[in-house]
Amino acid sequence: QLFLHSVFGYRGIVLFPWQARLYDRDVASPVTEKSENAAGHGSKEVKGKTHTYYQVLIDARDCPHISQRSQTEAVTFLANHDDSRALYAIPGLDYVSHEDILPYSSTDQVPIQHELFERFLMYDQTKVPPFVARDTLCAWQEKNHPWLELSDVHRETTENIRVTVIPFYMGMREAQNSHVYWWRYCIRLENLDSEVVQLRERHWRIFSLSGTLETVRGRGVVGREPVLSKEQPAFQYSSHVSLQASSGHMWGTFRFERPDGSHFDVRIPPFSLESNKDEKTPPSGLHW
Repeated sequence: QLFLHSVFGYRGIVLFPWQARLYDRDVASPVTEKSENAAGHGSKEVKGKTHTYYQVLIDARDCPHISQRSQTEAVTFLANHDDSRALYAIPGLDYVSHEDILPYSSTDQVPIQHELFERFLMYDQTKVPPFVARDTLCAWQEKNHPWLELSDVHRETTENIRVTVIPFYMGMREAQNSHVYWWRYCIRLENLDSEVVQLRERHWRIFSLSGTLETVRGRGVVGREPVLSKEQPAFQYSSHVSLQASSGHMWGTFRFERPDGSHFDVRIPPFSLESNKDEKTPPSGLHW
């Protein structure tokens, strides 16, 4: 299915769907008892609801136009060798929520410019939509399934700034006689109000099952201090974290600044870092 992204405006095509559990802290739960969560403060129990996300290819012609609003137009993997710090990326591969999809049609046999389009899909005028998966797409999905699949999505709104977090387990590496577990996390910031705000600082707390609690403070995110306005209400980026244990938790706050110079903190919903129980071989990358 060809689509336009309703927030970022790029052209893309759906490769396949994922079913995720969406934990939306803005939705009141029928359970009223307070419970201590990973962040150490009382909060209502949040129950996950099934939500559809899609693995998509982004049209390369649109990447320059979304670069100021999104840094997720690439999916990263651990490299398939011993260097635990090595990452490789597949550009123009994104995850999109069902609610962000605006379907459209085209008469072009290759409507999306992406290096993987013709490797993954072929034109079939008898089909609606007229694109079918090649064996290479099916094989690639099956081989890299553990590293691509998203299972949990976390969402919370503070003062009309909505934060959505999607963690991905990337695998384990041995380093200096110990195991290092890696995750990627994708974060989307959305301004649901008309007032212009700018992200100034981040404050993370990272708890590892090994018993360590790390605090990380810094200016902006990924070297940027994005402005969220009515015209460009959203910003999206990805980052990585590693632990010495097979699981942990992350939570924190983003500090935003208003036009009058005042600041306010936006909560990052607590999310768990879980490793896949059945360790599989590292992702195969793009070796055909």
